[in-house]
Amino acid sequence: MVPVQAGSFTMGSPAAEPGRKPAEGPAKKVKLDAFWMGAKEVTYDEFLLFFNDENTPRDSEVDAVTRPTPQYIDLSWGMGKQGGFPVNSMSQYTAMMYCRWLYKKTGIFYRLPTEAEWEYACRAGSTSAYYFGDDLKQLKEYAWFADNSNKKYQKTGQKKANAWGLYDMLGNVSEWTLDEYREDYFSALTDTAHNPMVAPTVTYPRAVRGGGYLDKPDALRCASRVPSDPSWNKRDPQMPKSKWWLTDAMAVGFRVVRPLKAPTAEEAEAFYAKYCHE
Repeated sequence: MVPVQAGSFTMGSPAAEPGRKPAEGPAKKVKLDAFWMGAKEVTYDEFLLFFNDENTPRDSEVDAVTRPTPQYIDLSWGMGKQGGFPVNSMSQYTAMMYCRWLYKKTGIFYRLPTEAEWEYACRAGSTSAYYFGDDLKQLKEYAWFADNSNKKYQKTGQKKANAWGLYDMLGNVSEWTLDEYREDYFSALTDTAHNPMVAPTVTYPRAVRGGGYLDKPDALRCASRVPSDPSWNKRDPQMPKSKWWLTDAMAVGFRVVRPLKAPTAEEAEAFYAKYCHE
C-alpha cells in the first residue's frame, strides 16, 4: 500500500484536452482525506487466496463473506494467473466481496476507491492528460495498451510508476471504483466537494477508470471515465447471469484502498452491508 496524503485537486479534464468526453467536466476542485492505495492492481495470486478459502462459504445468501462461484470457463482467457498477473473478468460485486473478506481476515478496513480518490491518486499532482505529461510517445513507458500489449494483460509493476509510486494506473486492466456512473457527475459537484461519492443504487452503470490493455491512448487519460454495461456479461451461459464473473470484460480488474481514518467495527459492517451488493 502506498500512502496518499490529504489534499485538493482539480478533477476532470479541460474542455480543450484531446479525446475529452462531455462526462469529464466541467472540471471541479475536490478535497480528499488521506488514504493508502494498493501500489499495484490486485493479482490472481492474491485473489485466489479468497477464491480458494475453504473456511469461507461458497456463494451463500446469508453469510457475511461469501466467496465466488467457480468460473464456468477460464476467464483469464489463457493470459496468465501465477506470478503477478492482474485478476480480471470480474464484477464490481466480486471486487467488493474480496475487500470484505480481506477485512475479516486482517481486521483492517479495505474498499474500492471512489472516482475522486482514483483520479487524485492517478494524477499524483499532475494536471496533464496523463500523469507523466501530454507526450504520447512516453505512454509505452508507463502503460500496457493497444499499441504494446499484444492483446494481453501483463504482469503488474513492469512499467514506470507515477510520481506517488503507483503502477499501472493507466492501462493493463481498467479498475472498478465505488461510484455509480453518472453522466452529470461534475454538474452535481460543488467547487469545494469533500470526499465526493455517488452511492450505487443500480447494478448498471458503475464507474470504471484507467483504461485497459485493449484500449487506445485517449481511454487511458487520467480523467477518462467508463460506465459498466450489461453487455459485459453477454456470453455468460448461465440463467440468471452470474453476479460474480463477466465474460466480456476481460480487461476489467481493481485495486484496493484503505482510508487513514479507519471506521469502527460497526461502521465497517454497515458499509459492507450497504455496498456489497449487485
